Amino acid sequence: MKDPRFPELTARQIATLKEYGKIESYGEATRIFSLGDLQYDFFVVMAGEISIEDPYNDNKPIVVHQKNEFTGDSGMLSNRGAQFHAVAQPNTCVLRITPKRLKEAIAKHSDISDVLLNAFLLRQETVLSEFVGGIKLIGSSNSKETYAIRDFMDKNHLWYNFLDVDTSKEAKELLNNFGLSEDDLPILINNDAKVCQNPSLDELARYAGVLMDFEDKVFDLLVIGAGPAGLAASVYAASEGLDVVTIDSKAPGGQAGKSSKIENYLGFPTGISGSDLANRAYVQAQKFGCNISIPHRAESIEHTGSHFIIIATNDKVIKTKAVMAATGANYRQLPIDNIEKYEGSGVYYSATGMNASACKDELVGVVGGGNSAGQAALFLADHAKEVHVILRGGDLGAKMSNYLVQRIEAAENIMVQLHTEVVELHGQYHLESVVLKNGDGERIQKNITNLFTFIGAKPCTDWLQDLVETDERGFICTGPGIKEEKLLNCPIFRERKPQSLETSIPGFFAVGDVRKGSVKRVASAVGEGSMAVSQVHQFLSDLKATEEAVEA
Repeated sequence: MKDPRFPELTARQIATLKEYGKIESYGEATRIFSLGDLQYDFFVVMAGEISIEDPYNDNKPIVVHQKNEFTGDSGMLSNRGAQFHAVAQPNTCVLRITPKRLKEAIAKHSDISDVLLNAFLLRQETVLSEFVGGIKLIGSSNSKETYAIRDFMDKNHLWYNFLDVDTSKEAKELLNNFGLSEDDLPILINNDAKVCQNPSLDELARYAGVLMDFEDKVFDLLVIGAGPAGLAASVYAASEGLDVVTIDSKAPGGQAGKSSKIENYLGFPTGISGSDLANRAYVQAQKFGCNISIPHRAESIEHTGSHFIIIATNDKVIKTKAVMAATGANYRQLPIDNIEKYEGSGVYYSATGMNASACKDELVGVVGGGNSAGQAALFLADHAKEVHVILRGGDLGAKMSNYLVQRIEAAENIMVQLHTEVVELHGQYHLESVVLKNGDGERIQKNITNLFTFIGAKPCTDWLQDLVETDERGFICTGPGIKEEKLLNCPIFRERKPQSLETSIPGFFAVGDVRKGSVKRVASAVGEGSMAVSQVHQFLSDLKATEEAVEA
């Protein structure tokens, strides 16, 4: 049976792709791309062979592409570097296509898109789960800074190899070889032995290729936030021909990306992790030509009348006719004085595979009563000795879906602590124990070493600087929820009312968790992001009509 990671293109598909590239022949063995190459080309084997070689394993061949097979993975759709070497063997003929032209072919030909993207996603999954290699990260598992880097790389599906200086002999040898000490940690080392000490996430993003540059022009739409709502808007807007750019401060997925398993999302009867769902949407948006760059965090915004100007981190200035705020909401910190000491060292705001190994046979706490808390508790229960779900209220089912409540109640190693809150954290370098206070005021110390908190929701709207109307908690008001007096000075709103997802400024939309009154579910966020695109079209039509009237 043919391996689905390495399918063959049909003669008709290859004939179509020839319109996007050129034929090249190699008489001798020739490296056609190398590890770390950015914007590397896509190749179809017309005759001969292309060997994919692992530079982390003495250039041992991983796979040999035969006639009608092709190179590449999902990183080609963004600016990520090549993960291996590719060598065209003697007497090989190939069809060579640049990344830009490949994206055009993928967008226009669904049969080719299906074959390529399915293979690309499977190859990425194989690399991340089965291969040891990628960027070396040396640090301590007890380090807050190291945790932040690992979290960023995991959530952005970056291939890396973590070496824990507390347990790895290789990590200590590498430090000695480079003349570094543990005070210099964390460090990144690429295949060329280039060392980056204590990198910021921005430096890491450029190092890995997820931070993209895009043209200095006025886009049709800027989507700020790549959670479910933002990604849905990106997919639909790009697929409908709008010139779209999407930015996010951390990684695709938003709060949903932190969910270990979503089982009530339509079309996935066995469930899907939030990270996998986000990664598929991330690839899908790029398939239609959306530019997605991470990490860019919006810092300020200005409305000129004809367009918006957004200032983002990494010295990025983005001009756009319409803006869609999909920045979501962050979980709130527990009101404990020393909590920042343990963030990344025992206190976490998501539960992923990276956390699971640290929880093996340990006592774990999950604070919160929403679906994210329930999903985390069930996921962690497969690894931890005990999971304590800590809830200030008295009803686990008040905000949590019934299917999660039933599974938690059926799990032998999950204990639900109602009318309880965490009041103290203890540990020298890493969390070692917590103190719980129950409804009777009794304080109980438990040796919980990993605490996952999913409480409250603080909207990410600081960057708005009062440009649009928000409620007293900072959530953005849209449509009928906007006060009439906020609309009096707007020419467009004299002709029509704000659309349901439009804010107090025409062309500025809000979707998902950041919007006042939104339903805090993945499906609802996806629905809002998709629906908002039709409203963007309406605004752009209004804008064009206004500009034509002025010119006349």
